[in-house]
This record gives sequence, C-alpha cells and structure tokens, in this order.
Amino acid sequence: MKDQISEAIDNIFKINLGVKKSERVIVFTDGYNNKLKKITKRIAEAGKKFTENIKYIEYRPTGCHGVEPPEEIWAEAFGDSVYDKLKQQKLFKPLLTKKTTEEQNREIEKIIRTHKKAAVPAVVALSYYSTSHTRFRSYLNRICGTRYASMPLFDEGMLEGAMRVNYKKMLKRTKAIAGIVNKSERIEVQTPNGTSIAFSKKNREAKADTGIITEPGTFSNLPAGEVFLAPLEGTANGKLVLEWAPTRKLKRPVTLHVENGLVTKVEGQEKYVEYLEEKLSGEKKNANIAELGIGTNDRASRPDNILESEKIFGTIHIALGDNSSFGGKVSTSFHQDFVFFKPTVILISKNGSKKILLKNGKLAVTI
Repeated sequence: MKDQISEAIDNIFKINLGVKKSERVIVFTDGYNNKLKKITKRIAEAGKKFTENIKYIEYRPTGCHGVEPPEEIWAEAFGDSVYDKLKQQKLFKPLLTKKTTEEQNREIEKIIRTHKKAAVPAVVALSYYSTSHTRFRSYLNRICGTRYASMPLFDEGMLEGAMRVNYKKMLKRTKAIAGIVNKSERIEVQTPNGTSIAFSKKNREAKADTGIITEPGTFSNLPAGEVFLAPLEGTANGKLVLEWAPTRKLKRPVTLHVENGLVTKVEGQEKYVEYLEEKLSGEKKNANIAELGIGTNDRASRPDNILESEKIFGTIHIALGDNSSFGGKVSTSFHQDFVFFKPTVILISKNGSKKILLKNGKLAVTI
C-alpha cells in the first residue's frame, strides 16, 4: 500500500500538473492539524524529484472556505513587484475581504497583468479551508497562466482510492457529461430524501474538472472528477434536504428553503443549523445558490469528506455563496458545498424538451 500511496503522490506532479524540472512550484497549507501538515510536507518533499525549485509554505487557517489567503502567500505566488504595488496602493484590505470596487478591480488586474511573468507556474494548495473560490486562485489561473491543484480537507486516505482513478477514462466521461449539460437551458434536481430544486443555466457554461492540469491556466480539485456550473442568480427555487455536513453525517436532516436564488429559511433539529443561520444572516450573498456539481469519479466513495464525496460518480452537490471564480456574479468570502445521493437530474432545452441525465444516481444517457 505504501508504494501505491507514493505513486499517487508522484502522480500529482507527473500526471496531474505535468511539472517540468526547471519550473517553480509552491506547496502550501494552513496547518489546520498535524496530519495535514505531515501529508503536505510529504507531498512537497516528493516534488523535489520533479523540479529543482519547490517551496513549502504554512500559514494560519482562515476559518472558512472561500476566504482569500494571507498577504505572504500572494507575495510568494505573484512576486514582490505585485505585492509591493498592491501594498503601496492600499488594495490588500479590500482585496482580501472581497470588497473591492470595479475601479479597484481594474487596477489590481492591471498590476498583476504587468508582472505576470513573475508568477509561480504551478501551485499545490493543501489548505484545510478551500482557496478554489478565491480571487487569488482566479487571478493566477486567468491572468498568469498558473496551473493550480486545489486540495482542501485532504487526507492521506484519498491517495488509496479517489486519487488512483483512471484519469484518461474519467476525462472522457466528464467532458461528455459537460457537453450534454451544456445543451440545456434549465435544470431540475430531485432526490429520494425530499430535495427538489430547479434553476436556469442560461448563458452559463458547465465546466469539466478532470484532474489534468497540464495546460497553462488550468485548475482542478484533487481528487478530481466533476462537472460544475454557476446557476443563473435569482432563478433557483425549491428546497434542499441536507443529510451530510462537509465532514460528518447530520444527526437529523436540515432543510434549506430556496426562493429566487437565495436560501430564505433553515429548518432542523441539529446543531449545524446554528452555523448556517449565522453564515447566512451575516451576509446576504452567502445565501446564494452558487453551484451545481455532478460527480464523475468512479473511484471516489467516502461520504464523510466533501472534497471526495462531491466527486462520487452518480452524486450531485449544490453550493452556497461565492461563484465569481467560475462564471457567476456573486463575490463573498464563503463557499460551502453539500452532497446529495441518488439524484434524478432532468435537463430542459430551450425548446422545452426534457432529457434525464441521472435517474436515482445512475447515468441515464449513453456517453
């Protein structure tokens, strides 16, 4: 088993990122616990076989998925010139809190674009709290052409299962499903536990997360394997019945009532309700129905960790909060996914015709 784990770690650099010997790579973690620090250091050490310039960085946990990483990570990833100019123009505070104006956004992008050659070519992000839905990640990908592997909530057990998927087959499957989804304009989702929600995806592209991050500007979760999109804001209506929090099964179901794209009410006899109510009442944007994802990894299996459970082939996940990094218009320091099992997913085209994509968690189309 140790050899399999070592092989899976090596594949992060060899297959997933395709790292070249001369490339600079940063591997960072928020040091959430000792297990995470240990596996991050092991991955960084393994990377030395593939590049002569790899750096391990550790910072304090931010406390929530979607929060921007601290200034020192920006300096390391974008270079001193970008860091100094953002600091001089007092842009870091609004940037890190996601409260920039349009004028400030233009200036930030101008600064990064001017010095994009100094940016790191490849990132392995092993922070417990996800950096996937941050401007940090988006700017690196979109402007600098950085290849970015995001691995929030990661633990060593994933190296024995979901990380050992056949990437070639998963890539084909994921792209085929994305292509089918992109022919629709509206989506309906139902699950046996009472979840029922529908929304528009008009002019929104379903993207494929395949784990292959070898081209400039590409991004993926690891473990990988999903089709994901940002529903059109204001169009989602229905209810979500949660049976799983991100890292545990709920003692009792929690129901989220959704009206016009926002969660308007949280119900349930479960402690997790307090956490959700706090997040949703503090910032209205956090209640946004931000994402629909469809799992495509046939080696993913564990339900108790959202990084893997949202990739399980035949599941769907729906997220709240930020969607600005993948085609949406909502920017907030919060992004939380919830997985749903045995879903039926119905795709509705512009002319009103319907196609069942998943039926009770089983693929209902030929790919």
